[in-house]
Amino acid sequence: MTTTVDAEYQRLVTKVALLYHQHGMKQTEIARRFGISQPQVSRLLEAATAMHIVRTTVLVPDGLHAELEGALEQAYGLQDARVTEVSDPNDEEALIRDLGIALAQQMPGLLAGAERLGLTSWSRSLRAAISALDPVAGSTVETVVEMLGDVGQPALQHESAQATATLARLLGATPRFLRVPGVTTSVAMRDGLLMHDSHAQDALAMFNTLDVALSGIAGCEATGALGPGDNFFTEEQFAFARSLGAVGQVNLRFIAEDGSPVHSELDALVIGVTLEQLQHTPKRIGVGGGPSKCVPIRAALRGKWLNTLVTDVDTAKWLVANANT
Repeated sequence: MTTTVDAEYQRLVTKVALLYHQHGMKQTEIARRFGISQPQVSRLLEAATAMHIVRTTVLVPDGLHAELEGALEQAYGLQDARVTEVSDPNDEEALIRDLGIALAQQMPGLLAGAERLGLTSWSRSLRAAISALDPVAGSTVETVVEMLGDVGQPALQHESAQATATLARLLGATPRFLRVPGVTTSVAMRDGLLMHDSHAQDALAMFNTLDVALSGIAGCEATGALGPGDNFFTEEQFAFARSLGAVGQVNLRFIAEDGSPVHSELDALVIGVTLEQLQHTPKRIGVGGGPSKCVPIRAALRGKWLNTLVTDVDTAKWLVANANT
């Protein structure tokens, strides 16, 4: 519970941050205004950052890597490629954060004119983008629909649902949730769940008329907070997919190195958008990078499951250099 002292301190930190960052007031002027020392003002500004009252974002100039973006578009026939600087391409958490910020900065333009948006809400990069996104003025998006059912532990499912709701709010849209398991244990279970859930049926029907898809890209293994078997594929199922030639997956649909679908009985266990539905979506946006994502991203680009990519410099260079290998 927040105490009166805590509330007053937060209020002071917020006032100081507003005067310094938004009104351009010098620290010495703020100190005189509040009757405190300049070092105290400096500490209050540091506290504003630590308390996430102030978030510092570096805006990477458009066109900074225009030549590399053009090479990437030509190599894979992309509609659009956005290549950004990241603080450390070998630090996965930092990479996810930086790519998320890059997508957030460009999202208003990427979504221009779209009315129905599909979202892979369990993607860490997409959740990072939503966290960094400001309200989008003039958004035309009317509906944000989840493209995959629940995966992972309940805490992750809750976080994913919050991301969907937040994106819808920032776009002035209506969220449509898919509150069923992303991966079921049997076809009978899948059919039984959908038979009695009209909300899930409505969400699945929307996949045929998406304007934009924000898709997750991953390898053929459980990573991060996604534990095998938590409404998710087991280690044995991932191994089975790899034995059939899968090198990655888009929304839990497995693809081979050349981008072709890897069909198996696993497809029928997934409750989410299909590759065929994804292919008929006009704009298919993916965000990702780093050494572990290079091969899955290349497969997704080769198969045309994505036609817009936001990635980092090192990954973009690898994708261009290895487009034909």
